[in-house]
Amino acid sequence: MEKKENKDNFAITPRGLKLMLAGIIVMAAGFILMMGGGVKDPQVFNYDMFDFRRLVAAPIVIVAGVVIEIVAIMRKEGQEK
Repeated sequence: MEKKENKDNFAITPRGLKLMLAGIIVMAAGFILMMGGGVKDPQVFNYDMFDFRRLVAAPIVIVAGVVIEIVAIMRKEGQEK
């Protein structure tokens, strides 16, 4: 018995690829938000290291990017709303 292959049935659709790209961009934005806060003199304490942007906003943005990636991978084409 011959097995018929359907080449049009890919695991990741073009819309899924766009969502994956969006997730990567969102995660990169989160890592960019987390950058900075260093000082040149190790004897001086810098309180900018512990601001809202680095401790709260950046991790939330990174987790949002991971959620977008999970949705892009797990979403099926027939699940249109």
